[in-house]
Amino acid sequence: MIVDEFDVIVIGGGHAGIEAALASARLGSKTAMFVLNADTIGQMSCNPAIGGIAKGIVVREIDALGGEMGRAIDMTGIQFKMLNTRKGSAVRSPRAQADKKRYREYMKKVCENQENLYIKQDEVVDIIINSKGMVEGVKTRLGCEYRAKAVVVTTGTFLAGTIYIGDKRIPGGRAGEPRSEGLADFYKRMGFPLERFKTGTPARLDRRTIDFSRMEPAPGDDPPPKFSFWTEPLGSYWFEESKPQELCWITYTTPKTHRIISQNLNRTALYGGLIKGIGPRYCPSIEDKIVKFPDRERHQVFIEPEGIDTIEMYPNGLSTSLPEEVQWEMYRSIPGLEEVELIRPAYAIEYYIVPPTFLYPTLETKRVRGLFHAGNFNGTTGYEEAGGQGILAGINAHLRATGKETIYLRRDESYIGVMVDDLTTKGVTEPYRLFTSRSEYRLHLRQDNAILRLAKIGHGLGLLSDEQYLAVKEIEEEIQRWREFYKRERVVVSLGGSQKNHTVSTLFTAGYTVKRIKEELGLPFPEHPYVAEELEILLKYEPYIERERKLTEKIKKLEDVRIPEDIEYHKVPGLTKEAVQKLSEMRPVTVGQASRIDGITPATITALLLYLGKLE
Repeated sequence: MIVDEFDVIVIGGGHAGIEAALASARLGSKTAMFVLNADTIGQMSCNPAIGGIAKGIVVREIDALGGEMGRAIDMTGIQFKMLNTRKGSAVRSPRAQADKKRYREYMKKVCENQENLYIKQDEVVDIIINSKGMVEGVKTRLGCEYRAKAVVVTTGTFLAGTIYIGDKRIPGGRAGEPRSEGLADFYKRMGFPLERFKTGTPARLDRRTIDFSRMEPAPGDDPPPKFSFWTEPLGSYWFEESKPQELCWITYTTPKTHRIISQNLNRTALYGGLIKGIGPRYCPSIEDKIVKFPDRERHQVFIEPEGIDTIEMYPNGLSTSLPEEVQWEMYRSIPGLEEVELIRPAYAIEYYIVPPTFLYPTLETKRVRGLFHAGNFNGTTGYEEAGGQGILAGINAHLRATGKETIYLRRDESYIGVMVDDLTTKGVTEPYRLFTSRSEYRLHLRQDNAILRLAKIGHGLGLLSDEQYLAVKEIEEEIQRWREFYKRERVVVSLGGSQKNHTVSTLFTAGYTVKRIKEELGLPFPEHPYVAEELEILLKYEPYIERERKLTEKIKKLEDVRIPEDIEYHKVPGLTKEAVQKLSEMRPVTVGQASRIDGITPATITALLLYLGKLE
């Protein structure tokens, strides 16, 4: 029975599903979001925090494209920090501890009040495909059918999810919540390979039973960084005034902790052989750390609040699948936790993913037109990675549903582009996590300039208003005016022990700041704090940014060469059998993407360019 018709259907209400559904609805598509429980939209399954190295940059990119995650954490954060401040601008990134309950409530309210977005509490068990291999709709557990022109799957850890605590197996997508069952049969029927991945979460601790006097306090920054360019004060990435922030705490594991874990390794789901899925290398369980780093005497643990109105504390770094009685013993071997009470036990969870090499860089599947994937279902880990994929998938689902050309983000314009390109060309052998080291354009893809990089795209799509884009353009123009002024203005100063005539712009590479320019040289300076910050970074790193820009221009030429969807690679002269096989399987969208596929040589790219008429 056909119940209703939509332009776009999003399956899942996690961080990917939220951004996908909001983007689609805000662009004008009638959108349905199907969830197993409408009360857990935006739930933080693991660490109640947003941001981190590279991840915080992605949140600002989501914001620059018109997404919601940045505004949500600004409104519900309880501690804010800028990471890597002792290092260069290219690797800095904001991070915030969230009030878990308020974050969820904020996201639920935004989704409920979004025009064109309809929330449906029902499980999608099948996706309807027509004879032409295109999406037509979905079927639900309650026996209803809903028509749609595009579907976005964001099942996270829920698809055939299994929770492990010691030798206990519990079907579930998250502690206390049912898993999604039926969709796995659809993917098997359609010939998509399903792989098992694994992740986990620590226990939740009773704050009243923790001795904080035995731990190191870890306060937030003053002034605190914010994530959204549009949170007050507008036009900046910093809160104007100090705001109340909660303390986090640092403690460490002990030799006793390591001994308890080592003696019970065979009782963990991971080392006891129950879990076959692949776990995240960069967010390992505590037992994984003990096995892989046997010489380490201790491991750092952050004790973080889950919110203002709860006694639950999150022990960041102590994820485990040990039996619950061993967990009690392990946690109580740590300074400050000697008498701790566990509210919820730690657990590991295993779930299905579809290899992301079955996707175009638009996040549309290669086998089914109109079917998009985003989030953990693509083999990634983290709320931020999920949100970045979600907004791209939602945008493209809307474009597909309205008959317009889909888009992709390049590696040189965003970390979202880096992530999606990595996923779709290289695939995953373990849960994928973003780092600044994954990008060859780190000097350009900074946390401070996300709005300058992506506002044009967000506005062009219709996710940023004319007023918002005009505000960004005015700031961009002001930065350029000051840059030109400092390049023209000359002063005599002593550098390296000798008095010389310099342009003001060159002084920034010698350690000058806008404040120092004003105080020591008496020159005018930009009053706008964001303009001043950007100006300092651009002038300080100008030679290196220019070198990176030239590299970008060379590579961009390949990214701009589109490959026809219906190309038959066996007809391209000069390609080896291996190249034909790999290109036919991966179906790259551009020559640039083709060049990053493992085993594709420069000779292959030359032959492809000749065939496409781009070389003489």
